[in-house]
Amino acid sequence: MAKESMKAREVKRKKLIEKYAEKRAKLKAEGDSIGLQKLPKNSSPIRYHNRCKLTGRPKGYMRQFGISRITFREMASAGLIPGVKKASW
Repeated sequence: MAKESMKAREVKRKKLIEKYAEKRAKLKAEGDSIGLQKLPKNSSPIRYHNRCKLTGRPKGYMRQFGISRITFREMASAGLIPGVKKASW
């Protein structure tokens, strides 16, 4: 499980990205690198990290399902994900 503070930090980054997206696009189109540097660092979409919706794990994230590989495996073994059959894992 991820710390609550780490999850909260990602939520804050997501809000900043949405807030400055239009301004960032405008500055990029103009080629104003100094203006881009003055924006908050966390407003860059690169700094946002995907996390598992259930556990908050940042690594092994599967975009198609929105969960980590470990959670996916546990759910598939329990039969909670339809259409997934256990092979040799």
